[in-house]
Amino acid sequence: MDLTNASALVTGGAGGFGSATARRLAERGAKVVIADVADERGEALARELGNGSVYVRTDILDEAAIANAVEVAVKRGPLRAAVIVHGGPPAPGLGGRVVNKDGQRQPLAYFTHKLNVYLTSAFAVTSQAAEAMAKNDPLASGQRGVIINTASIAGFEGLPGQTAYSAAKGGIIGMILTLARDLAPFGIRAMAIAPGSFQTFVFDSSPEKALAKWAPIFLNPERMGDPDEYARLAVHIVENDFLNGTTIRLDGAQRLPGQDL
Repeated sequence: MDLTNASALVTGGAGGFGSATARRLAERGAKVVIADVADERGEALARELGNGSVYVRTDILDEAAIANAVEVAVKRGPLRAAVIVHGGPPAPGLGGRVVNKDGQRQPLAYFTHKLNVYLTSAFAVTSQAAEAMAKNDPLASGQRGVIINTASIAGFEGLPGQTAYSAAKGGIIGMILTLARDLAPFGIRAMAIAPGSFQTFVFDSSPEKALAKWAPIFLNPERMGDPDEYARLAVHIVENDFLNGTTIRLDGAQRLPGQDL
């Protein structure tokens, strides 16, 4: 996939995975639309990238906001790549296990919120990006675009207390092959990356504490992942037309235990 004179959309683009990916895509010549709600970081990143890249405030639970971000991208050039790496606002109600130590069940609102933030919104971005890509003129390879979603190793093997999150990320893993089949007639590929534990903004306030918590389950290398390692894989997926319809684990052989850490 050639990104010359093309645009790329990165939702959650001001975060750890997103900003690293935006930088790598800009290096390949893409005009990147950084879609997020972190205004200060997003605007600073857009200035850093230059090259026609721009920050667009985007609520990933709002279809109109997603449509606006896609439209901004298309105006900068054919949308060839969309990387969906957003997180979302905290869930309401009681988190933790489905039934806690006091015998109290987890509210349905918590589960529904997790699915909306991590799965429904991912489909919303995917479908709108795919619609725009389908209108592109095909490249010499016949390709029109590629969409990369972000799953998680929790989608395969979540920790206790991650049932809702695991369901959402497992949903992304489950839809990727079918997405690839749906979009194949348009020359659009669909892939997902399932990261393990990475040193993103979530852990910035206490990196030593985070490393100490997760260290027992690192295999090789014995450290948390670097967001640029996610970004490099994302760019490779964009550039390698034969990667399609699957989820790649990016975790240094990390496996989550069946008990609390």
